[in-house]
Amino acid sequence: MNNHLKILVVLPLYGGSLPVGRFCASALRELGHNVEVFEAPDFYASYSALKNLKVTTDRLDYLQNTYLQVVSQAVLAKAETFEPDLVLAMAQAPLTHQALKRLRRDNVPTAMWFVEDYNLFTYWKSYAPFYDIFAVIQKGRVFDELGKIGANNVLYLPLAAQPDFHKPLELGSIDRKKYGSDISFMGAGYPNRRVAFRKLVGKDFKIWGNEWDGDHVLKPLVQLDGRRVSSEECVKIFNATRINLNLHSSIQADTLVTHGDFINPRTFELCACGAFQLVDKRQLMAEAFAEDELATFGSMDDLLARIEHFLAHPEECAAYAEKGRARVLKDHTYAARMQSLLDFTAERLPDWPRERQRTELFSGEFPPELRQAIARLLQELKLPEDVGFEDLVWAIRQQQGTLSDLDTSILFLDEWRKLYGKKS
Repeated sequence: MNNHLKILVVLPLYGGSLPVGRFCASALRELGHNVEVFEAPDFYASYSALKNLKVTTDRLDYLQNTYLQVVSQAVLAKAETFEPDLVLAMAQAPLTHQALKRLRRDNVPTAMWFVEDYNLFTYWKSYAPFYDIFAVIQKGRVFDELGKIGANNVLYLPLAAQPDFHKPLELGSIDRKKYGSDISFMGAGYPNRRVAFRKLVGKDFKIWGNEWDGDHVLKPLVQLDGRRVSSEECVKIFNATRINLNLHSSIQADTLVTHGDFINPRTFELCACGAFQLVDKRQLMAEAFAEDELATFGSMDDLLARIEHFLAHPEECAAYAEKGRARVLKDHTYAARMQSLLDFTAERLPDWPRERQRTELFSGEFPPELRQAIARLLQELKLPEDVGFEDLVWAIRQQQGTLSDLDTSILFLDEWRKLYGKKS
């Protein structure tokens, strides 16, 4: 497989898969690929403004759908300009059926990483058949359901962590006071969490995240007035907390631990930060971690007992955290996930990736000084020695700041080639 691909990552307008998409783009660059990101969040303010028009529901739906059509056309324009080997869309990316059909007609392979619970968010039924590759965070019945609607290239791809972002931090006294506590939870206010966390009132417990409105018992524990917490703040919270509770979401208020079939991103992120966590038992957990790498609980009584135990035994917390971090760095990084996705794509799609025509950067004899300058430029841009001229030009155009003389010369040569090509 070509080790130097051009990949367009399409982010959603907003939502939980937005940071995941950014981590994917970063990981793909780590692997040496040329990556462009379609910044759908740039369009979110305008999309949201439509709600302020105070029109009827049917007119609002029409306007929002029309607006999303425009955003989808912008993705197509980006793809036509960038000419990617793969378009990777995150869950809820603004790609319509028509846009996906157009990409398929133009022989542009597409993949979606559906990082949501397929039982709860069912829009996959409408979109999955239009993607060439469909990656999911669950196993079992979801594969059968996808097969029934014609989506056969399905990959189990669990979530992960980004080690250069999710990492141990040395926090100052101010941040430790702001973000620290004996116990904390970061996430949305799902019914099972609201019921469970009432048992923790009175402890040094902080709740971070949104959608906790309407609960007068938990309100004093909710931080930052219940706003969404940034990814940077999450890392600080993880590092500052003695016991990070990691209770997977469920709409079943009467069942604390559902033994569900996916592992949330916090499990991997907490481990990568070297933080200690108590996580509810999951069906797929044994595939991802050994018993001494994660501390788990199976009931409310079990959770309460384990909280008291680990608060009294910090050395055990440190042992779990160390082993969990080592496991994530070895097996559960976004770079590993992206490599799995690319390998699967190469396996399932014939003749992928297509061979791009490579042009010799410079022919003839050149002074050693120029060859050394070219070598340094390729190293700075993290490009292979056999990079094509078009890819080199693209990489130079992505840089910020003042162009060097060599950069300027190469861009001038590109313009000359385009002009010469038109005349010929």
